[in-house]
Amino acid sequence: MSAEEPLFRVVRGVPTVEELAALVGAIVVRSRPAATPAPVATSTWARSARPAGAAPTAGPGGWRSAGLPR
Repeated sequence: MSAEEPLFRVVRGVPTVEELAALVGAIVVRSRPAATPAPVATSTWARSARPAGAAPTAGPGGWRSAGLPR
C-alpha cells in the first residue's frame, strides 16, 4: 500500500465530518490489541488484617470461612 492510497473510502452517500470522525475512531479502537489489565497489588495494610496464610475461600460458606481462624 502506498502513501497515496486511502485506508478506506465511502462508496455511497455523503457522510458528515462527525460521521467520518466516528468511523475513524471505531477503526482505530478495533485495530489496537486488547490491553491486559495490570494486576491489583494488595497493600501491606490490607495484608496485615488477614491471618497468616489465609486465603479467601470460594464456594458455599466462603464468606463465613474467610473470617474464621485456620
